[in-house]
Amino acid sequence: MNELDNNFRQIADIISTARERAYKKVNEELILMYWSIGQFLSEQMKSTDYGDKYIDSIAEYIKDQFPGIKGFNRRGLYRMKQFYELYADNEIVSALLTQLSWTNHLLIMSGCKTNEEREFYINLSIKEHYSSRELERQIDSGYYERYMLSKDKLLPEPISSIRNPFLDSYVIEFLDLPDVFHEKDFRKALIKGMKDFIFELGRDFTFVGEEYPIQVANEDFRIDLLFYHRSLKCLVAIELKIGKFKPEYISKMDFYLEGLDRQVKKEDENPSVGLILCASKEDEVVEYAMSRTLSPMMVAQYQLQLPDKDILRKKLQELANLPELPDE
Repeated sequence: MNELDNNFRQIADIISTARERAYKKVNEELILMYWSIGQFLSEQMKSTDYGDKYIDSIAEYIKDQFPGIKGFNRRGLYRMKQFYELYADNEIVSALLTQLSWTNHLLIMSGCKTNEEREFYINLSIKEHYSSRELERQIDSGYYERYMLSKDKLLPEPISSIRNPFLDSYVIEFLDLPDVFHEKDFRKALIKGMKDFIFELGRDFTFVGEEYPIQVANEDFRIDLLFYHRSLKCLVAIELKIGKFKPEYISKMDFYLEGLDRQVKKEDENPSVGLILCASKEDEVVEYAMSRTLSPMMVAQYQLQLPDKDILRKKLQELANLPELPDE
């Protein structure tokens, strides 16, 4: 029976793989079609005097020729034109476009204001294989702004040696916490919502355990959450604090990381990394507290509701000394 089950699974894998290839091919042809229509409309609009009426007449013609077809109304056609014009001069991005669904492209076009932000979400969506719901959540949570604000922070080795997998702030709006809660409640809520938490952290994080034990001199110590990061090839200890960051948290994390490196880390793994997750923090206090530690760690703050993207954008503009973007 085991041999039969194995054969059945192989057949199921063949069917799944074929369906996935077929979906990708269909999606690729759809995106290429929208691109070609967008190119046609863009070039025609430059040479015609009809303006909006030209688009309206094309929408009516398509409706007559292909009864019941959806997405080719006036708004849809303008979206195709916009799609082409946004990426026509960007050879690197245009080569990636067929790897995303049209729904994801629409989310990026409507939710992003700059070329850099659009490119960021295109690459992130491809890397993380985002569904439309997941991509919408990341855009709404200001993931791009939070990532860019985190990028210029001073990061210790080995975090700074590769693309930084940590953010300066995390949005965990999926927790069902009361107005007043304790660190134990916080930890349990994250465990319950682990799928969403890993989605926010990044899919390279693998959960190892909660209250992970470290024993030193016959005394037990427990790390709130322990993860493994595939790209960093190291253990990641996370300590949860429901209040403001305090300098003494650094020495405690130093102790945990030393314990992990001596007792848990394998020979082929990199030194363990720490993340102290607080309700709030003052950057200057964090800098002072971390100035003498040699341990690779970061201090980040969490938010229990989706942030105001306009505030994040203003912070990013101030950091980069950029002119303020107009509202859409």
